[in-house]
Amino acid sequence: MIIDPKWELFVRVAQIGNFTRAAEHLDCPQSVLSRQIGVLETQCGQRLFRRTGRGVVLTDFGEIVFARIRPLMDEAARLVVDIRAVGNEPMGEVRVGLLPSLTPTLAGPLFQTLRDQCPLVRLHFMDGDSAHLGEWLKQGRLDLSLLLREDSEARPGEPCMAEISLHLIGVPGDPITSQNQVRFADLEGLPLIVPAPPHLLRARLDLLAKKQVVELNVAMEADSVLLQQELAIAGAGYAIVASTTVAARVASGLLSSCPIIEPRLMRQVVLGTTQMRPRTSATREVARILFQLRDRIFCSR
Repeated sequence: MIIDPKWELFVRVAQIGNFTRAAEHLDCPQSVLSRQIGVLETQCGQRLFRRTGRGVVLTDFGEIVFARIRPLMDEAARLVVDIRAVGNEPMGEVRVGLLPSLTPTLAGPLFQTLRDQCPLVRLHFMDGDSAHLGEWLKQGRLDLSLLLREDSEARPGEPCMAEISLHLIGVPGDPITSQNQVRFADLEGLPLIVPAPPHLLRARLDLLAKKQVVELNVAMEADSVLLQQELAIAGAGYAIVASTTVAARVASGLLSSCPIIEPRLMRQVVLGTTQMRPRTSATREVARILFQLRDRIFCSR
């Protein structure tokens, strides 16, 4: 290591603000983590953290150290990659976040394409809902991740991979979801299965209902898309989900679905990048391949 590994522990604790969660992220016992930070504080002769009711925050001295050590660690990581590189060939680990609905069509092709084009790059996959993936990006646990963004939530620096329509789903043969499309106004009175506030989709639906003077009947709240699908299959009501998440179940006859119009509700799939880890040539290659596979992933849906 070019920089003492204890400083990486210091940076992770500072970013996460909690010893327990930092230990889980680093996959090491909390006692070991606390001891290593204690060694750093002894070497520095001052406290780096102070405890609060919710975890820890940097002391004034810790803030100064963090501002200096963080750029050094990023530069050291880039230097290690450069030293290890064979010629100009990318190498190293890239942590990629996947949405569960895209995992079956993306994980295999991404691995195979990367193996053929960049054999020295290793993939570390993690999957979860968009909110968790976004949080892991912020924490530096992921280098890249696919994320779902509502129309108004798309951000600069997050290139769009696809726009996906939101569908109303119900049991097979349902007279509403078996139509070619359904107007938002026609959702009034239907027993809906939707996420609880402050979920972004729920906020979007509530705002649109207010604008159109439509009274939505929330029969049940469920934050998990998979749970929403299971409840819809059981006949508990109708759910509103991205078309990509139900394509397989609609094709197999477990659900029926139709796009919502007036307005047409769309959602973006974007590629997010962490600001907590250096962007290496390996990371750039994985991002390039993800876009290379874009048509294969989304055109089949």
